[in-house]
Amino acid sequence: MNLMPSGICFYFSVAICWFTSRVDSSWWYMGTLGSQVMCDNIPGLANKQRQLCRQHPKIMHCIGAGIKDWIEECQHQFQHHRWNCSTISRDHTLFGKLLLRSSREAAFVYAISSAGVVHTLTRACSQGELEPCSCDPEKKGSAKDSRGSFTWGGCSDHIDYGIRFAQAFVDAKERKERDARALMNLHNNRAGRKAVKRFMTLECKCHGVSGSCSVRTCWLAMADFRKTGEYLRKKYNGAVQVVMNQYGTGFTVAYRAFKKPTKNDLVYFENSPDYCIRDENRGSVGTGGRLCNRTSRGVDSCEVMCCGRGYDTSRVTRMTKCGCKFHWCCAVHCKDCHEVVDVHTCKAQKSAYWLDQT
Repeated sequence: MNLMPSGICFYFSVAICWFTSRVDSSWWYMGTLGSQVMCDNIPGLANKQRQLCRQHPKIMHCIGAGIKDWIEECQHQFQHHRWNCSTISRDHTLFGKLLLRSSREAAFVYAISSAGVVHTLTRACSQGELEPCSCDPEKKGSAKDSRGSFTWGGCSDHIDYGIRFAQAFVDAKERKERDARALMNLHNNRAGRKAVKRFMTLECKCHGVSGSCSVRTCWLAMADFRKTGEYLRKKYNGAVQVVMNQYGTGFTVAYRAFKKPTKNDLVYFENSPDYCIRDENRGSVGTGGRLCNRTSRGVDSCEVMCCGRGYDTSRVTRMTKCGCKFHWCCAVHCKDCHEVVDVHTCKAQKSAYWLDQT
């Protein structure tokens, strides 16, 4: 996946729509050609986003550079599923028409992208890469936890700054639109931001005689982004289908059996396609050519992944490490071994002509 076409820019684009009535519009397009030029030529940005883009070129570059992190996390979470968070090369929306549909996949993409911005900015603040922020200035003096008193020290991640900036920039377009899809996006954006803060942990260093930990110096730190990805994946599984209320100001559940969504839940309007066959209008790239597991009974099985179309088997040779031995002290030496394995890939869908004849 190449996020710098022609070597000149980082970019991310999203389709913001009320079902399929809106046209694609860019969310941001940041690069190395200069913030003034780039910000003035990014299509679809709200005035607030252009203003922030011009005022904070380093932050925009930071956000652009961090795009690959949340895309890779999205693809990791869905690597064994029919929809695998695949991106489309040379498509300015990255996800094609997937985001035109108000599905649970769109909800997840909005949530994890918003979370990604928070995580990227907060990390950059702590590493001293951005002038407007650094460590959390509120974490000073002494405090208490379940283990007793401690002194704030080190560098606490300033996640509140990351959340505030992400909210101001990412939500600006949706706050301008204020239609049903915009409200859905705003809800999922917020759920993503809250997910990052959920995994802030208190880390401490002990001081005292013989490590007695009579005095502690502590700081707040973000968890690895993997935890946020896993959490949002669970929220995807339990996402709530909703409809607009009669006033057009919020949601109500689509079915009475559903619980009312909380601020931490993901919400969506439309059912997802099965993603079995390629359908550009629905944002489905199909599963033809995807790897499957012949012995699995889960979602990565050849039966499920290939949607009953069958699969092809090829024999390939791959290099592995073998005969590993531990040598004192302290290294592990391995041999390079060749092994022959069977690889199974889903058959492509039958042609439209064949389908018309059946």
